[in-house]
Amino acid sequence: QVQLVESGGGLVQAGGSLRLSCAASGRIFSISTMGWYRQAPGQQRELVANITMSGSTNYADSVKGRFTISRDSAKKTSYLQMNSLKPEDTAVYYCRVDFKTLFNRSLNSWGQGTQVTVSS
Repeated sequence: QVQLVESGGGLVQAGGSLRLSCAASGRIFSISTMGWYRQAPGQQRELVANITMSGSTNYADSVKGRFTISRDSAKKTSYLQMNSLKPEDTAVYYCRVDFKTLFNRSLNSWGQGTQVTVSS
């Protein structure tokens, strides 16, 4: 079993910043990618950003230049620094980890979600 613990969500005014964290634990042999997704009411879940363990990053066009994803491989933790937040960034943010088990199975796991609300 793999557990993901997210933290850092909350309420912030437009133009403000928040930092999300996601710590993974459990039966992980190696992590390939850590990512953040978000889902607004009535919308599909969408990729915000992800990062490989080698450091390659990928961002949604809507957050480029405002959000930065990083990771601490030793701590199996990813971070999402969100600056210049806009009301349209309001959503539940989910952490996801893609990993391999000791028996070389490729699996993924999701966090429970953390609410980010940006007021205008």
